[in-house]
Amino acid sequence: MSLTAGSRPDGTRPPAAVEEPTAAVGAAVAKARVPRKTSKVSKAGKVPFRVRLRRDRALILMTLPVILLLLLFNYVPLLGNVVAFQDYDPYISSNGVTAIFHSPWVGVEQFSRMVDDPLFWGAAKNTVLLFALQLVLFFPIPIALALLINSVIRPRVRAVAQAIMYLPHFFSWVLVVTVFQQIFGGAGIIAQTLEDHGWTGFDLMTNASLFKYLVTAQAVWKDAGWGIIVFLAALAAVSTDLYEAAAMDGAGRWRRMWHVTLPALRPVIALLLVLRVGDALSVGFEQFLLQRDAVGVGASEVLDTYVWNMGIQNGDFSYAAAVGLVKGAIGICLVLGANKFAHLLGEQGVYQK
Repeated sequence: MSLTAGSRPDGTRPPAAVEEPTAAVGAAVAKARVPRKTSKVSKAGKVPFRVRLRRDRALILMTLPVILLLLLFNYVPLLGNVVAFQDYDPYISSNGVTAIFHSPWVGVEQFSRMVDDPLFWGAAKNTVLLFALQLVLFFPIPIALALLINSVIRPRVRAVAQAIMYLPHFFSWVLVVTVFQQIFGGAGIIAQTLEDHGWTGFDLMTNASLFKYLVTAQAVWKDAGWGIIVFLAALAAVSTDLYEAAAMDGAGRWRRMWHVTLPALRPVIALLLVLRVGDALSVGFEQFLLQRDAVGVGASEVLDTYVWNMGIQNGDFSYAAAVGLVKGAIGICLVLGANKFAHLLGEQGVYQK
């Protein structure tokens, strides 16, 4: 019979030696039994601000540069709106900033001038028409394309289609206008094809009466991909059990889309609608400025280009600031109104009640 190391001749092992705990082991055990120090909590159940500040200091330091940039470029320039109530002259002082303190006050004279200016009302009319046209086409097209892509079974085909539709979002307006010029311009593909068959004079890029439809098509082509991404993310959150239950109840494809898919997209549609309505008076600047000479001022003048012409080209900074201030105030009212309408529909909107 073979014996293992440490065993007795009869095959049994000796009892293990029991060592008494040393002072160091006893101290470690006593220390482990002491409960850890928890964060202080007030009687109301809230963590004090000092504790939360120390706990989240890393996150605060990471967001601090963004907050500083936001304050510097978005909120500090708001103080310059005071020139809307002045006859601002940047050359009245050696420094354009200090000229604000030396320019004479004129009260609401700039706003009265704006009301009596027919060019302002023409730009406002074009802005409202373009907003209404883009609002009608901006939502149905991304939703329809998102539903179409979501119905594709093969993931690779779905990913390729999604990437192709999202690609124009990264194009600059210079490239977008150039692409449309090469297709719909007087020397574009369509014009050359028609000319080969005896049709001449096709030039959509210089047609002032169709300009609003042209810029709407450009905006939809450029930004529809972004809307598709948003709606596809919302569709991915819809439970498949709802579709299966609707199918078991006898609902076809169209009824499932109407009673399951669209109600699931309603919160996203309400949020995007509020944001789009709040930006109603900002239909674009660079897009219209690039095509201004082709169709004329009457068709391409919007509030953004109007402010640029008055402020930068003509040097009438006070009047341009007054127009921009009114534009911003109307935008705030539109956001509040659209958000209230979203609450009436039972949606959250931008903020809760």
